Amino acid sequence: MKIAIFNAHDYDKRYLDRYNRQHHHELVYVDTHLDENTLVLAADAEAVCIFVNDPAPASLLKRMHHQGVRMLALRSAGFNHVDIAAANDLGIVVANVPGYSPYAVAEHAVGLILTLVRRLVRAQARIHEGNFSLDGLMGYDLHGKTVGVVGTGKIGAVFARIMRGFGCELLGYDPKENEECRKLGMRYVSFESLCRNSDIISLHCPLLPETRHLINEQAIAEMRDRVCLINTSRGGVIDTSAIIRGLKSGKIGYLGLDVYEEEENLFFEDHSDSVIGDDVFARLLTFNNVMVTGHQAFFTHEAITNIARTTLENVTEFERTGSCSNQLVAK
Repeated sequence: MKIAIFNAHDYDKRYLDRYNRQHHHELVYVDTHLDENTLVLAADAEAVCIFVNDPAPASLLKRMHHQGVRMLALRSAGFNHVDIAAANDLGIVVANVPGYSPYAVAEHAVGLILTLVRRLVRAQARIHEGNFSLDGLMGYDLHGKTVGVVGTGKIGAVFARIMRGFGCELLGYDPKENEECRKLGMRYVSFESLCRNSDIISLHCPLLPETRHLINEQAIAEMRDRVCLINTSRGGVIDTSAIIRGLKSGKIGYLGLDVYEEEENLFFEDHSDSVIGDDVFARLLTFNNVMVTGHQAFFTHEAITNIARTTLENVTEFERTGSCSNQLVAK
């Protein structure tokens, strides 16, 4: 099957080419984002492959359908950038890559916590300047701290297991409780209770209408002073303007972000030779207790291997059967 693969980086191409030896699809790399103007570059392709930073609204899906695209293969677990209901109505099969590596994202969240609370970036900068003073570098033990986990699916469960290993107390918030987390000693509580009683809060929930701006002015007001807040889920779960006010007031003591609600035209690209026009994002970078990584949490050898392998397996399964076990259906 001919697959038009949009916005693939060199690492994507290496892994996709490697695993395509088993599938023999015709891979056509389109080195730009997918939109209504670039869709024509997918001429004659029955499948289109995109990542999380290429939105596929209903209008674009309609044009894909008219162009003969029968499948949209996502190189991601997340699918909030695709209008699944519209795709279903048009008969376009959408398939994702669920669970490509929960360890990658969970471990990155832990890395953000340690980097922030032990002030490792500031410490490294001092060493490079020949400054070995410890003033201003005091952190705190993770042992004995209460960690709130918002979203206890596969990634949240791995994160909880790691934090339990540090000797942390665990609170969880999720409409669907995870028995594995309960066995770790996690107590499921209301979202408000989690905010009030956690020293560290880590977000691992999907972006849904009910979770958009879950972390807002009211939630921040409920949190403990100097709370450490980590987001490796989706940018829209946090109201960034409210977060900035929380940082300014000192309510939020540490903030670690791997995602940002307006990241679509920012992350995954090199902007080092230009001025970043997003004033809100620029404001975030002025705080010395904030660490931002550019949607990097998933980026491990194991994860990229699984993404490439499963993406091609999804297309092969669709080609052979007309459906796919990882097919997404609107609720």
